[in-house]
Amino acid sequence: MFTVNAYAATSATEPLTPTTIERREVGPHDILIEIRYAGICHSDIHHVRGDWGDAHYPVVPGHEIAGVVTEVGPEVTRFAPGDKAGIGCLVGSCGACAPCRAGREQYCAVGGTLTYGSLEADGRLTHGGYSTHIVVTEDFALKMPESVDLAAATPLLCAGITTYSPLRRFGAGPGTKVAVVGLGGLGHMAVQLAHALGAEVTVLSQSLKKRDDGLRLGADHYYATSDPETFEQLAGTFDLIINTVSARLDLDAYLSLLTVEGALVNVGAPAEPMSLNVFSLLTSGRTFAGSMIGGLPETQEMLDFCDVQRIGSEIELIPAQKINDAYERILASDVRYRFVIDVSTMA
Repeated sequence: MFTVNAYAATSATEPLTPTTIERREVGPHDILIEIRYAGICHSDIHHVRGDWGDAHYPVVPGHEIAGVVTEVGPEVTRFAPGDKAGIGCLVGSCGACAPCRAGREQYCAVGGTLTYGSLEADGRLTHGGYSTHIVVTEDFALKMPESVDLAAATPLLCAGITTYSPLRRFGAGPGTKVAVVGLGGLGHMAVQLAHALGAEVTVLSQSLKKRDDGLRLGADHYYATSDPETFEQLAGTFDLIINTVSARLDLDAYLSLLTVEGALVNVGAPAEPMSLNVFSLLTSGRTFAGSMIGGLPETQEMLDFCDVQRIGSEIELIPAQKINDAYERILASDVRYRFVIDVSTMA
């Protein structure tokens, strides 16, 4: 084991503070990454604050991790020292169940090993990217885009794949009409990706205050959902709606915006249950679905696509000492559109 600097939460109510953690030595199939950047995801806040159940403390969050490989194990074939590498939400899975064999490790039947907050086979707690170094098996590391600034590419490892996966699954492309609900950390990625895939893109947001941003990012249309006429005007319009917000919505109202056999896909994670009228699905052939990140092959596909399309996240780069401020600003919707930690400030 060796010791590295990190920021950790010691309880659901205390701020994150500097600390040190232990990382395992590099094994035969492992790579050591010197972390340059770590994105802040809303999921980090939910986990740290116990919104999704009791957490194992201390928690070192961060599942949007980008850096440079500094050491590789003797049996590593995909990476060499000096390569840019990334880690997303998973650092392990069983590898044997049907989802894992199909490259859908996010749905591992046994339960994948999360980048932070999971217990590994030896009983040790996983720690994430709010730290200076991480060791991971090469199978769960990803090649980062060369054409995109590394800091701006970091949120692709969660926000990017979370929105890319349902866009691909439900056929977003030329001739399709896609709506994105919410223009935040997830939504601004969904707009860019849907546009690059060739779809006609509409943003559905509570107000028009981010309209200029939405159009600049690739949206063709922008509507305020606070205006009741929006739902009347757009009824039956969209082949696919990606809901990126974590608040409760009137699902029936949004389902009414779909074409026959259209799909509404939730990628936001509301803390409370939502309900819908199942009969309306039966009579329209519409689909309400959920989607969670992507497997390793699809995540690499997304990163390669973003490399070609030169797509990155719009970020605010912060020193580690501003992490707690960033959490409060995220909760106040005061970021456009993703905070990324400059990990060099932890050294």
